Amino acid sequence: MRNILFLVLFVLLLSAPALADGSAEAGKLVKTKVNSVMEILKDKTLDKAGRDEQILQIVTPIFDYRAMAKLSLGKKHWPQLSKENQSAFSELFIARLKKSFLEKLNIYSDEQIVYGEPQQKGKKVHVPTTLISKDSRIEMLYKLYRKPEGWKVYDVEVGGVSVIQTYRSQFDDALNEGTIESLLEKLKEDDSFAVSESEKSGARSEQN
Repeated sequence: MRNILFLVLFVLLLSAPALADGSAEAGKLVKTKVNSVMEILKDKTLDKAGRDEQILQIVTPIFDYRAMAKLSLGKKHWPQLSKENQSAFSELFIARLKKSFLEKLNIYSDEQIVYGEPQQKGKKVHVPTTLISKDSRIEMLYKLYRKPEGWKVYDVEVGGVSVIQTYRSQFDDALNEGTIESLLEKLKEDDSFAVSESEKSGARSEQN
């Protein structure tokens, strides 16, 4: 029994620094990428198309868009889709997510970013940030997990509202009332399935 306890303590002591290093690494990654995006937004010489292209080049490598697509449907709906429909949904969802992200950046007006201390959540890391302007403060929380190629964002909370959970709620309503085919058609429409900071949801994403 004493040998088992010693082994457990030894493993815990070894893993604690690794977890701390992981949270620091994830926090540094988010800070580096967000700061790079902010620099592009400050560059008034860029037109919208050029700016958007550069921003996507920066953020795309750290977002696990495929996982986000799967999470947005959840365990209730994703397994029910054929491989073909899973692929079609993922492509449309990813395009919608990128478009929504770029549209929200259009309202940027020299806000300041304050970075909080990264929080270890089991094998995942949450990186809190605050967007501060003259008249408002917006809390944002980046949720990451480690893949073989590095840390990846699987969800973002804006003002306490999970982007993935908001989409999942909307998609659940659409699939309860219609079919995957009708959902795919709605995803092609510009004015459907918006994510607003004012939307309230008490739920968390499945990979919380």
